[in-house]
Amino acid sequence: MTGHDYSDLIAAYIVANYGSRGVEVYREVSIGKSIIGKNRKLDILVLCAGDGFAIECKYQETQGTADEKIPYTLDDLAALQMNGCVAYAGDGFSPGVIHMLEASELAACCLPAADSLAPGKSTRELDHLLAMHFGWWDILVAGKKPFALAGVDLHTRQPAK
Repeated sequence: MTGHDYSDLIAAYIVANYGSRGVEVYREVSIGKSIIGKNRKLDILVLCAGDGFAIECKYQETQGTADEKIPYTLDDLAALQMNGCVAYAGDGFSPGVIHMLEASELAACCLPAADSLAPGKSTRELDHLLAMHFGWWDILVAGKKPFALAGVDLHTRQPAK
């Protein structure tokens, strides 16, 4: 899979799973300047209800130059005047770069199955960042019930009748 293929996969995943929430997904969007003064082009821009979320995509199957690009990508994303993340996948990142990505609040490991585009463990990090940004709390509490004290009305704090 190429980096372009990976970006397309992430864009397709977002449309397939969140299109019903009103998201629009755009590829290769020019937006401002990078931290070194170059014209910046986002891999993915997700828009929903007047709000935006930037996604840079990094896929590395074999060891190579992507390792060198990760610190720059994280710094450049942090300098962007909007929220966003680096979506990443692949076995070619060095252990040090994997540690850097796993520790970053700006990174999300994500590798959807191309045949189904279904959400799951391999997409959870990106799902959670999108949910927190856009306020899709149902994604975060899926399968959970609100906490309640047995026998107590939480509004009045009196014994339930």
